[in-house]
Amino acid sequence: MPAGEKNMDAMEVILTRRSIRKYVDKPIDDDILKKLINAGVSAPSAGNQQPWHFVVIDDQNIFDEILQFHPNAKMLKQCQKAILICSDLNLEKFKGYWILDCSAATQNILLAAHAMGIGSCWLGIYPRVERMKGIQKIFSMPENIIPFSLIALGYPDEKHGTVDRYEENRIHHNKW
Repeated sequence: MPAGEKNMDAMEVILTRRSIRKYVDKPIDDDILKKLINAGVSAPSAGNQQPWHFVVIDDQNIFDEILQFHPNAKMLKQCQKAILICSDLNLEKFKGYWILDCSAATQNILLAAHAMGIGSCWLGIYPRVERMKGIQKIFSMPENIIPFSLIALGYPDEKHGTVDRYEENRIHHNKW
């Protein structure tokens, strides 16, 4: 967390996290990356199957390759690091639940990053076939590994205000 910032409680982290697409040129320590991945592996998973693998990326050449097939990845030009979340189908106990498991791991990393003063942006990979194939090729992944999401990381060079997304007309009690 940057010097001078206060600790946020869980609700504040959840309610104030936003996608950050602009970053300052400041390195992210490996210790922070380890904490972020620890947050990811602490996510709930169906039957505790934990089907995930994580790839830490800090090579601009790899970011440039991803930009060739991912139209929404422009922030990779500025980010310091990224974490690729993948599923290993060989670890799947409950068919299809890897998607939920990797989603939970992704969200945990996003929230942990925000709590530590790191900006992040979730880049969807799955289910876009061209993105999945591009990532699989770059990293020479075996067929049982499915790339799910990519999280760009960096110290923020932009701020977003809190948005109230609570809509009473979308809340239902005991029936529709």
